[in-house]
Amino acid sequence: MSHSTAEKLVYMANQIATAFSAQKHAEAVEATRIHIQKFWDPRMRSKIAEHIAHGGEGLSPIAREALEGLQAAKAA
Repeated sequence: MSHSTAEKLVYMANQIATAFSAQKHAEAVEATRIHIQKFWDPRMRSKIAEHIAHGGEGLSPIAREALEGLQAAKAA
């Protein structure tokens, strides 16, 4: 994955998380997860999952938890 693609996806995930950050933490994580699940292309979700597998640098706590939740749901 190109570094710029990862940076763009991290930026986008963090922007989504920021939009929901006024909510309680757990609600913000869930809203972020749902938004990414609904609106991101599977290829985008796959690339951000790869980024997380390599440390997930730059992701906010809400974005990271939301994306990890997506991965856990996919694995189940």
